[in-house]
This record gives sequence, structure tokens and C-alpha cells, in this order.
Amino acid sequence: MIQFLLKRLIGLIFVVIGVTFITFTMGYFAPDDPIKQLLGQHYTQEAYLQLKHAYHLDLPFFQQYYNFLIGLFHLDFGYSFQSKGRPVWDILKDGVPVSIELGIWAMVVQLALGIPLGIYSAIKARTWVDTTNMVVMLIIYALPAFVLATFAQVVLVYLDISIPGLNWPVSNWGTPWQYTWSDIQYKLVPILIYGAAGFAYYARLARTSMLEVLSQDYIRTARAKGLLEHAITFRHAFRNALIPLVTVVSVSLGFLVSGAFFIEHVFNIPGIAETTLSSVGASDYPVIQATTVVLAVTVVLGNLVSDILYTVVDPRIKSE
Repeated sequence: MIQFLLKRLIGLIFVVIGVTFITFTMGYFAPDDPIKQLLGQHYTQEAYLQLKHAYHLDLPFFQQYYNFLIGLFHLDFGYSFQSKGRPVWDILKDGVPVSIELGIWAMVVQLALGIPLGIYSAIKARTWVDTTNMVVMLIIYALPAFVLATFAQVVLVYLDISIPGLNWPVSNWGTPWQYTWSDIQYKLVPILIYGAAGFAYYARLARTSMLEVLSQDYIRTARAKGLLEHAITFRHAFRNALIPLVTVVSVSLGFLVSGAFFIEHVFNIPGIAETTLSSVGASDYPVIQATTVVLAVTVVLGNLVSDILYTVVDPRIKSE
């Protein structure tokens, strides 16, 4: 297992390097000149050349990329153009924990509600319970996250007006990784809204996967032997039904942070979304590159977690 993980880690390092090369190349050859935007009305040729030299943008392409990689291995993403020399990591360090917290709790909601509901629908297949569940899940899944978020804010504002003394916050986040009642009020609605679409998706996927397993011959054999339906469902069928779910969950882990952009924007959450979007508009390439690297690392780690979970769910993979 250790040898397998080492091979995967080495391969994943090359994936991250490939992502950085593509991102850096796109920023290097982009038509916008961030130094000119930074100077604005104060542009002079002398000031332009001085700033370009200060940011090492007058070096050849491969020299710039080499310096970027060296800095990356030291967790140094360079300096922001927009914030006039402020370190990029200093800009992102406060937003990354918030985005990760939002993503992790949304994933917990998705899995804790979606998978049991999907399995229950599979057990009750082709009944009114199954039909009702799947219709509701399809409606929730079809609604974009920003529509659900806006609707939730409207409802909260209406409740705050209708119920004296409620004052439930409609935006912001509270203190990261703290869960006083005040913090929970800030975090609960964004987490539920972010988890809603994924919860519906996992419910439908769990139902489909469970139905496929329940139709297998070994399940019929188990029933013919007189095993209890509860034992058949959870001891024999559930574990095999988890295999396709593990694939989707592990890939989704990598997109937790990037998927939160709309939610953070609508609820004015101080994650990395607003910083990234403003950096795109200002051609602040160091911040864009740093965000891309962070997202690429989360996707890569998600795939690594997927490989590990496979060995837990299916012992045959471990033996191979």
C-alpha cells in the first residue's frame, strides 16, 4: 500500500506541475498588461519599466516560470499586482479556511441525507414513496445554486420582518471553525443551500446504484436462502453499491472549494471567491495562478482519497 501511495503521489505532483505550466502560460500570453492597469493615469514609460523589473516580468518566459515553481515549493505565490506588492498567500490565507469549511459541511449534508434517502427509495422502488422522493430530488437538482440562495435570502428577510426579534442574518459567515449560536446562524443556511443540489444528486445516484446491485444473482440467492431483507440490504448490497458512489464523492472532494463560488458571492461570505473574481477583472495573474494551484491540489488529493477508499470498499482492489 505504501508503495502504491508513493507512486500515486509522484504522479500527482507531475499533474500539479502540468496545471501550473498551463496556468502560467495563459497568464504570460494574456493580452491584458497588469502593469499598465496598475499604473492607470500615472503611467509613464520609466515607471512602467521600473514596476516590470520589480515584479520580475522583464525576465524570459522560462526564467519566470522557474522562479514561480521555486516559490511554489516554498509556498510563496509571489506578490499581487492589484494590492500593490502584498503577498498572494497573505490575501488568500483568510479566505481558504472559510471556503474549505463551507465545502466540507456541505459535503456532510449531501452524504448524510442523500445516500440514506437514495437507498430507502431503492428499497421502496416503484412505490409512491420512491416516486415522490425522486420527483422532489429532480426539482431540487434542476434548480441552480444561486437561485436557491437568492430564494433563501428572500425567505429570511420576510421572516425577519414578520417575526419580531428574529434577526436571522442573511449574509456573511461568522468566525471560521467556531460554532456558537451566533456563528451557526450565519453558517446554517449557506451550508444547507450549497448541500441541496449535491444532496439530490447523491440521492438519485445511490438509488440507481442500489437498484442495480439488488438485481444481481447473488442477491436472489441470498433471498432464496431465507436471509432477512435487512441483512441482504446492508450486509451484501450496500457495500457493493458504494463503489460508484466512492468515485463521485472523491472527485467531488476536489471541487468543494471551486463549487462554493456562487454561494460565497450571493451570501457575501469572505472566502476565496470574491478575491478570485476581482483578480480576474484586474488581471492579477499571481492571485489567479495561486487559486488555480489550490484548486488543482484539492482535486488531486480527492483522487488520491478515491484510490484509498476503493481498497476499503472492495477488498479485491487491495489484493490486486
